[in-house]
This record gives sequence, C-alpha cells and structure tokens, in this order.
Amino acid sequence: MAKVDYATLKKGGFMRQKQKNNFSLRLQVVGGYLTAENLKKVAEVAEKYGDGHVHLTSRQSVEIPFIKLEDVEIVKDELAKGGCKPGVCGPRVRTVTACQGSEVCPSGNIDTYDIAKKLNERYFGKELPHKFKFGVTGCQNNCLKAEENDVGIKGGVEIAWIQDKCINCGVCAKVCREDAITIEEGMITVDYNKCNNCGRCVKSCPTDAWDAVPAYIVSFGGLFGNNIAKGETPLPLITKEEQLYRVTDAAIEFFAENGNPSERFRFTIDRVGKEKFIKKMEEAYHG
Repeated sequence: MAKVDYATLKKGGFMRQKQKNNFSLRLQVVGGYLTAENLKKVAEVAEKYGDGHVHLTSRQSVEIPFIKLEDVEIVKDELAKGGCKPGVCGPRVRTVTACQGSEVCPSGNIDTYDIAKKLNERYFGKELPHKFKFGVTGCQNNCLKAEENDVGIKGGVEIAWIQDKCINCGVCAKVCREDAITIEEGMITVDYNKCNNCGRCVKSCPTDAWDAVPAYIVSFGGLFGNNIAKGETPLPLITKEEQLYRVTDAAIEFFAENGNPSERFRFTIDRVGKEKFIKKMEEAYHG
C-alpha cells in the first residue's frame, strides 16, 4: 500500500481527523463570500462524500468533514464544478477574512471584500516560516477584529471641515465618540490627536460639510491562540491602495527574511526588534 503524503494533503486543505483515513476539507472562502451556487455544491459534496454536515470555522471558512482518503481527488473535481476551491493549512498565508464593508454596511469606510480579494490574489498560499493571517474590517466597530491578525486592515476616513457648507447644526460633535470635535462661535475645530478616523462625523452631516478620503489603518503582529497579543499600528493613515500593498509586501518580506521555522510573525518582530521592523514599514509607507 502506498504511503499517504499527509503533508501534501494538509497543504491542500485536507486535515486529518481522529477517524482513520477521514479528512476535514477546508475551503477557500475569501472575505466570507459564497454564492448560492457555491453553497449548493458544498451541500451536495457534504451529503455524497461526507456525513451530511459542514462546519463553519472561526475564520469564515467552511469545512466538510468525513471525506474519505480514496475520495480526495473526486471531491476536488466536484467542488470545482461549483466554483469552490480548497483552502490551505500549515506555514503559509491563509485565506483573507473580511466583514461586508462599505458596499453593504452603512458604517463601512472601505470596500473590504475588494481588498480581501486583491490580498488573496497577491499572497494566498505563499510559503512562510509559520501561518500568516490577514483580516480586513470596514470601520472602527471592528467586527472582524483586525488587531487579532498578523496584518490587520481597518477602514478609516481622513477628514477636513468645509466651512462654506456647514450650517452649524452640531450633529458632528454629538456623534463623535472621542470628543474630538468642538464648536465655538460657528467654527468647528478637530483635535486630530483624539480623532480615531471613524467617519461618524462625515456620515451624520446633513450638508456634506466634510472632505472625506477613505483610508486604511494597518496593524501588525496580532495573535489570538496559545499566546494573545494585540496588533500594533505604527504607521499614519494610508490613503492609497498602491501604498497599502507596498506596506503589506514589506511585512511579508520581513517575515520571510527574518522568521525562524514555526515562529509566528509577532515573535519575529519582537526578536529582531520593533525598531528595525517599523523602519522597514516606514520605508515602504514613504515609497
């Protein structure tokens, strides 16, 4: 009997179960987005080749358990007919997660799914010293918990008051949760040291009296497992996609060049030195 290459199976999303020669297949679900066609095919495969149920993972994926070893190839072929692809496991870039973002959610400041797709196309499956996770969330409500990820991207807004359009209704000051906006004698002042770029002032304004530029708030080195650490945000707002990808490229490169096998990104940053890491990120930020 041929030896089973479990490492290759795991790399392709087939994870060993307790039950011998049974595997749970993790699918590639980018940004939590699945079509009705995808779901129909997943249900069909789960019924025919699994035990009739699926598991929804904590990172927006779908796993089909109880796939038999002899059915691995046919399951991949069947899923492909419904537009479904296997995910990955092990020391590589995982599928990018995202909330619904500005295309669906009223609070969203950025198109999270678009960014998730582009990040996934750029990095998915890339071999690294350890697993590497991206998460994209649309606003400061942080439904996706961006700072739990190796690289987290949060939607923000770069704001500037437009005096000529303002009717001094005071709504912006009332909705600001950071007390960053004050109004005196018809003049609005923003304390940018307090402002968290949430965009609530922009969305609440009845006269569009704010110049608003969608932006990205990027955090690095988050962990939420055996060790817990909040990702840190050493860079100013990023307002251009090209600039965003320069920074994410640099973070991936830093990990690939400096990480030890089985070492998470956060521990690489701590071991090599935050100053060195931040310098590299600042160089990428400024181009």
